[in-house]
Amino acid sequence: MQTINYILKDIRPFKLNTDIAQLKKTFEQYPFSHLPVVDDKIFYGAIAREEIEILKDNTHKLNELKQLIQPFYVTDTMNWFEVLQYFASYNTNLMPILNSDKKYIGYFELDDFLNMFKCTPFLHEEGVILVVSKNINDYSFSEISQIVESNNATLFGAFVSKIENDIAQITLKLSLHDINNTLHSFRRYNYEILNEFEKDKYLEELNDRSNYLQKYLNI
Repeated sequence: MQTINYILKDIRPFKLNTDIAQLKKTFEQYPFSHLPVVDDKIFYGAIAREEIEILKDNTHKLNELKQLIQPFYVTDTMNWFEVLQYFASYNTNLMPILNSDKKYIGYFELDDFLNMFKCTPFLHEEGVILVVSKNINDYSFSEISQIVESNNATLFGAFVSKIENDIAQITLKLSLHDINNTLHSFRRYNYEILNEFEKDKYLEELNDRSNYLQKYLNI
């Protein structure tokens, strides 16, 4: 997906001589968490709504508050998923864009990129969500793909959804198929299955064996 088609320029960036009253007025008009700051063609970053709203003196100007400006941005050559990661990293819904010369050319809105994500096979295609975990040094996406494809399934998408105590949690979207062999394959490669399925033959067999052993011990 071409991100260049989503560059917006509706809001002009603010200069350093802008007073706080003007910034507050703009934040009231638009639902953005940040607004871009550019002065004399130099990009300084973005100023956060929450930093401006707590200020009492509306006569202050941005050049007196440079320490509050956050220097984050994306470039016009990044793909849509990289941009979406930056939105998440900086907890913003407006992302300034610079070109290869580090010149400000506009901004992206978060909603546009969330809509892109909604149209991907990961969310759009009918399939199975599988959550597995393994040590961060032992798993690989090539191995995961090989496991899925060896069971005649298609991997629509995968991402690391959590890392804790050196254990990576990976969320997968698979095509509809008989999931039991796939679960067995992941277990053979020492992946732990974190979500449950109605028909997991491996777990059923373990339960049957456990029940049989319990009956035997009770004799």
